[in-house]
Amino acid sequence: MVWFLLVCLVSLIGCDLEPTQQSEQLVEITARYPVSIDRTKDKKIIAFGDSLTAGLGVNYNDTYPAVLQELVDKACYPYEVVNAGVSGDTSAGGVRRLSWALEGLEVVVLVLELGANDFLRGLLPSETKKNLNTIIDRAEERGIRVLFTGFSSDEKTGERYVLEFLRVYEDISREREVIFMPNFLLGVAGEKLLVQNDGRHPNAAGTRVVAENVWKFLKPMLPQPDTNTLCGP
Repeated sequence: MVWFLLVCLVSLIGCDLEPTQQSEQLVEITARYPVSIDRTKDKKIIAFGDSLTAGLGVNYNDTYPAVLQELVDKACYPYEVVNAGVSGDTSAGGVRRLSWALEGLEVVVLVLELGANDFLRGLLPSETKKNLNTIIDRAEERGIRVLFTGFSSDEKTGERYVLEFLRVYEDISREREVIFMPNFLLGVAGEKLLVQNDGRHPNAAGTRVVAENVWKFLKPMLPQPDTNTLCGP
């Protein structure tokens, strides 16, 4: 059922965080993930989202952005994937921290995965839509292409709020010139072998499925690598 799917999704994202707590979470993530971002080297792919991006409950090397980096490297693309995920983040929080995430970086693609915590809080779908559009606007103003991810289901439901929330992603995908990945957790949500013991958060195998799915949409967005450049063994 759609309702079950969305409850599962918002549970994945983590607890709501107030702005002050969110700032503390940024520090916590920086401490947990000792990844040095070289702001003078390589163009960047920014994975921008909540705990599904941050990788709550898994080691850094098992987060979907880290696995995505493996796929980028294997295909000889000269880009660094930056994990800009914050557990508990909302679309409004994403608007507030976007400039921080992009500052000083040459970004080619922003993978946008946000909004499920808005649903958890019962926020107006119109506000979620406004915030997501603002993030897309600000990215495009910088010449950054956006891979927009959402949540979806083919099943029907009579829950008006659920339908309105799902429609946010569908509407933006139709109204904007963005590449749209309809279901970020395709093949993962509800699969016991791909989630952690809490039955909700993707485990290492689950984040690999997510990364591979994202790569299918992301790869065609990137300029072809120089065929004269050797990489890997």
